[in-house]
Order: sequence, then structure tokens, then C-alpha cells
Amino acid sequence: MFTGLSAFPLTPMDEQGVDENAFTCLVQQLVAAKVDSIGALGSTGSYAYLSRAERSRVAQLAVEAAEDVPVMVSIGALRTRDVLLLAEDAQAVGVKALLLPPVSYQKLTQDDVFSMYEMVSANVSIPLCVYDNPGTTHFEFTDELHGRIAELPNVSSIKIPGVPEAPHLARERVERLRKLIPSHVTIGISGDAFAAVGMNAGCDAWYSVMGGLFPNTALAITRAALSGDAFEAMRLSESLKPLWALFSQLSRDSHCSGATRHYSLSERAFAA
Repeated sequence: MFTGLSAFPLTPMDEQGVDENAFTCLVQQLVAAKVDSIGALGSTGSYAYLSRAERSRVAQLAVEAAEDVPVMVSIGALRTRDVLLLAEDAQAVGVKALLLPPVSYQKLTQDDVFSMYEMVSANVSIPLCVYDNPGTTHFEFTDELHGRIAELPNVSSIKIPGVPEAPHLARERVERLRKLIPSHVTIGISGDAFAAVGMNAGCDAWYSVMGGLFPNTALAITRAALSGDAFEAMRLSESLKPLWALFSQLSRDSHCSGATRHYSLSERAFAA
């Protein structure tokens, strides 16, 4: 399940709670488009703003609506104890994989993060995807740390935050990481503007924000890149430059304005 397009839907919500019907409709749209997997409760899904009970319920809704499409959910939390409880909840409702970011209040060391993945990987029974996104977690993985974590049991994929725009530099970046991880661990690109470049450079999957709302467009880019049609993948991606610019602008605004802004961005993207 760690290849192709993994579409990350929003979790439509407000201060009163999650709009379950709207969320279910989003997941059903992804199923109809035949995405390769669904990534619920990622950063796009606002997991950090939901209670444990809400996260368990959203995971359940995702699994129920996804039919045969495998679902991955985030289990990121400030305390490893809570990460393990979220992992239990997710496994109990039938998710097929877990997305694990290194969430913290104080700055984490490389050893702190390795210890967390070591404990979690030893206490779950389904695959883990390593969430590498310094823009949200404020932690920067080294390639060497990725290599150590990738040797742990159940670690099956690494979600990297982007690649250089130049194709040869992007390929060098992917190949450098590939040399440090086992062959069964896939590399998935995130940062939608870099998806075509990343897949053309050898990434196995696209963990996609846009795919959660516009799966057919994201699938066209994914299928072109993974079939070797690099030109078509780039042509399709470049046609979306206004969207990539909007993503960049709104991401900067949301990081500056806090959780209230985050809610409004989710609602506005859903309405679009």
C-alpha cells in the first residue's frame, strides 16, 4: 500500500466537532476515483486538534467508507504513551497502516526520535510510515536517522517533505536515501508541488494533499510518472502552478496565525 497515490482527505470540522457525513463523502469520492490508499488524520486531516475519541471515530469512518482501499492514519502525539494508545485504537478499527510523526513541545534530539520509533514499532502489528515534515513537526531527520529507523520492525515507508526542483539533484537526493534503507522500505514524496519531480526521480509513492480533494488529477500525474512518462507528469504538474502558489501562500499564513486560522483553511479548502 506504500506505492502509487495515497490521498489525504481533510477532516471537515468546527469547534462543535467533526462533520461525519462530509468526511464520509470525501472518502467515498477517493474510493470512486480508485486511489491506491487513503491517508486519514494526517496534517491535512487536522489530527493534532482532535481528541483521542474523535480520532478513533474518524479512523473508523474512514475504514468503513474506504471499502477495499487501504487506510493509513496518523498516531502522532506529544507522549509516547498516547502514541501507543492511538495505535491500539487505529488497529482495533481495521486501519492497514500507521503514520507516525515526531510530535514535541521541547526540541527533540535524533536519539529521542529513534527511541520513540523503536518503542512504537515493537508494539504494533501493522506497517508504519515515517512522517518527515519539518514544516509541521519542527524536527529535521538526517538520512542516517532514516536509515536506523528503516531497519526497525514494521517500518515500511518514509514520507519525505520534498526534493530539489532540478531533476538531477532530485534523483541524487532520492538515491542517497535509498542507499541507507532496506529495499522493502518505500520512499513517498509529499509537498504536492514537488510530486512529479519526486516520482520522476524514483519515489515510489505520492502522499498527496491535493489528492484528497482532486483525486483524478492527482492520479493522472501519478500514473504518468510511475509509468515512465516524465514529460507528461511534469506537463500536468506545471498546469497546476497557480494551485501550488496558493498552497505555498496559505501554508505560510496558517503557520503564522495558529489553530484558528488552521480551521478556516480546512473549511475553505473543503468548500472549494
